[in-house]
Amino acid sequence: MRIQVSHATTYRYASPAKYVMQRLRLSPRSHDGQFVRRQRIEVSEDCRLTEREDAFGNVIHTFTLTGNFEHLEVAVDLEVETEDTGGIIRGQVERLPLPLYLRETDLTEPDEAMLAFAREATTGTASTLDGMHALMNSLRERMTFEVGRTEAATTAALAFRHGHGVCQDFAHVFIGCARSLGIPARYVSGYLVHPDGPVDQEAGHAWAEAYVEDLGWVGFDPANGVCTTEAYVRVAAALDYLGAAPVRGVQVGGLEEAMAVTVRAHLAEPAAQQRQQQQ
Repeated sequence: MRIQVSHATTYRYASPAKYVMQRLRLSPRSHDGQFVRRQRIEVSEDCRLTEREDAFGNVIHTFTLTGNFEHLEVAVDLEVETEDTGGIIRGQVERLPLPLYLRETDLTEPDEAMLAFAREATTGTASTLDGMHALMNSLRERMTFEVGRTEAATTAALAFRHGHGVCQDFAHVFIGCARSLGIPARYVSGYLVHPDGPVDQEAGHAWAEAYVEDLGWVGFDPANGVCTTEAYVRVAAALDYLGAAPVRGVQVGGLEEAMAVTVRAHLAEPAAQQRQQQQ
């Protein structure tokens, strides 16, 4: 499957911003089942993008701006070729030991209700893989996907208590529950092709990966109740959202910042694919 992604983040300031520093995790890496054919990042203001990798192996671009500007846009254009691997992630950069992914964070730490839910959901399962499937399916039944009821700083425990959230919240709850059972788990940010065709979205997608013995890392999307398929583009992974957020930064000035995000992930046009294959 060949997937094209456009992701634009636009900032508007009521008064001019004088200094901005942005850290971008918008560049996917190639690995088994995912080949990055093309990627480009553009910033509306003149600046220099510096590339490096973080401890998790994610590609990070940073830039700083000084001056007076009331508008800033960061846009990424991607084309990625994917194959279905049954949710198994291999060939990815792995620098950190598995026990690190048992470490709780403020966003993923489970409360007593989550601990009890994790135990109940996995009781009687025959293997780690079966247990993670049972956890994913039980969580999808327990929580409702609902936009606008949670924020980026909402914790897993709070989202679970209220019983609703977005993909970020589902991923955090799954991760907190998995870690409480002694299963290494991590947060993943990326994109998902909508089954009904191109749709403008206000954010990318997020899911979780759990480590299963004899298989390795396996992607679980509790918001949709499926393991990851060729419809997913994997961009960044970390302990929680804060370590894998597509765009994070600081600013000086620019009071009353308004941010808008537009994401579109869709299949590449057949004619365009044929032209590229002939070249």
